[in-house]
Amino acid sequence: MYVIVIGGGKVGYFLSRDLLQRGDEVTLVEMDGARAEWLESQLGSIVMRGDGDEMGFLSTTGIERADAVLAVTGDDEDNLIALQLAKKHFNVPLTIARVNNPANVEIFKTLGVDEAVSATEVLLGALEPKISDQK
Repeated sequence: MYVIVIGGGKVGYFLSRDLLQRGDEVTLVEMDGARAEWLESQLGSIVMRGDGDEMGFLSTTGIERADAVLAVTGDDEDNLIALQLAKKHFNVPLTIARVNNPANVEIFKTLGVDEAVSATEVLLGALEPKISDQK
């Protein structure tokens, strides 16, 4: 499977590392030059420095053959734009977003993102059964 990960923070780093260990082909997109350099020292030549929400740059990543694009930056707007481009302009079959503000989950889905994952909602979902058991 060919996966493009947009955002080389902690989430993007660990996600890319684990996908590589599973044997997937990965391109990790990071805008910050120093961070991209560090990522490359850890993960190898899979790192591309550029802006994942710019169509011109995305076209250099091999996105037209990607099976999935995951946008995991800390900025919901950047993640949404990147995934809308992936879905609508490059026909990527699967788009998955990290959503920082839980209120944006439904907006992402309404605007065509296949999966929108909010860490806040996941953690609350894990906590909820524990709280219910104590009542």
